[in-house]
Amino acid sequence: MRPPEEVKKEIVCQWLAKAEQDMEAAQALFSEKRRLLFPSCFHSQQAAEKYIKAYLTWHQTEFPKTHVLGELLDLMGETDDALAKSLSSVTLLNPYGVEVRYPGDIPEPTFAQAEEALRLARATRDAILQSLPPLKCP
Repeated sequence: MRPPEEVKKEIVCQWLAKAEQDMEAAQALFSEKRRLLFPSCFHSQQAAEKYIKAYLTWHQTEFPKTHVLGELLDLMGETDDALAKSLSSVTLLNPYGVEVRYPGDIPEPTFAQAEEALRLARATRDAILQSLPPLKCP
């Protein structure tokens, strides 16, 4: 039987790997050649969500199946209120988590909005990675 800390680390690394894939997708879709703004914003939101879920997993904080970043930040606040507050602006990505995937009333994001979505995802990544111990993920 594997030690619980080893299992926890493996799951956190899986969350981080998925988050990094979303980060790379967001950047690629935003690139000069593509400029696919809705998909880029969606993957920015997904990356931020998964980085936060990696943090929660490390701290063994249960979280619901949700895309609402504010709910996840509230849970994060139980462990590190200052970190959660510093990331509060990431909730601006909430509409990109679900609504953009379906036709409706949400207008196409502007270049500046997609750029801001990427910035927020990167800031979330940086803050989360700094708050976790060094992990040697495969």
